Amino acid sequence: MRFLVTGAGGMLGRDLVDVLAARPAHTVHAATRAELDITDAAAVHAAVGGHDVVVNTAAWTDVDGAEQHEAAATAVNGDAVAHLATACATHGARLFQLSTDYVFPGDATTPYREDAPTAPVNAYGRGKLAGERAVTRLLPDAGYVVRTAWLYGAHGRNFVTTMLGLAEHREFLDVVDDQRGQPTWSYALARQLVALAEAAHAGHAPPGVYHGTCSGETTWYGLARAVFARHGLDPDRIRPTTGARFRRPAHRPAYSVLAHDRWADAGLPPLPDWHATLVDAFAPAAPPSPWKVA
Repeated sequence: MRFLVTGAGGMLGRDLVDVLAARPAHTVHAATRAELDITDAAAVHAAVGGHDVVVNTAAWTDVDGAEQHEAAATAVNGDAVAHLATACATHGARLFQLSTDYVFPGDATTPYREDAPTAPVNAYGRGKLAGERAVTRLLPDAGYVVRTAWLYGAHGRNFVTTMLGLAEHREFLDVVDDQRGQPTWSYALARQLVALAEAAHAGHAPPGVYHGTCSGETTWYGLARAVFARHGLDPDRIRPTTGARFRRPAHRPAYSVLAHDRWADAGLPPLPDWHATLVDAFAPAAPPSPWKVA
């Protein structure tokens, strides 16, 4: 297959390009933000031509910034996705759109199924939901929405690298213990996306919504302790606190745990438990990374 990866300079985009590069049966065009502005409909139309699969990892990722600049954020996370979907429909390509747990209100007590009602509580979630709806409306037979959450990886700033960086300068770290989710290694998600694209190409994966998060669940506090333990640091340096201690412009859902039922429809297992992928992320054989070990 011929892949176009948008946002190829980001954390997930770079991992996706690495995964595809190890599969000689596929070709990949990696388009960074500087090379392809997905808000430019004409540029998108030209870029999509000649590709079988488009994986859109380009996004406005500043959640608090989206609260203050919702129109600009939605132009990237919603309107631009419609440009991609329209171009894919014209050129006969499949589109894999990355979305977020933030399309849900975060007030559940059991994992959100793929068909659960959406009700975003912030501007970022509203923009990403607009992108989801563009895919399902414009590509009912070739559109795939993969919701993910709590991503960490070797490329770019994320919670794990932030914790390790702070560990070098602070004796104790106060970390939120009243928000639950599923830490997800970006490289594992990249492999899952390629597997889904291959299953779709073989006619085994129906279009629609899939949840691309690791199995299991924890809190930010639990993740921070696990990261410290993996690096030989004392987990008791992590102290639990509440989200109310960290007031930010955008409201964060308290419960971001997603169910993974639809992977069975594609003949694929869901992503492994988050503990296992955390071990893999720091294993000597893992892809090169900037993880620091104190």
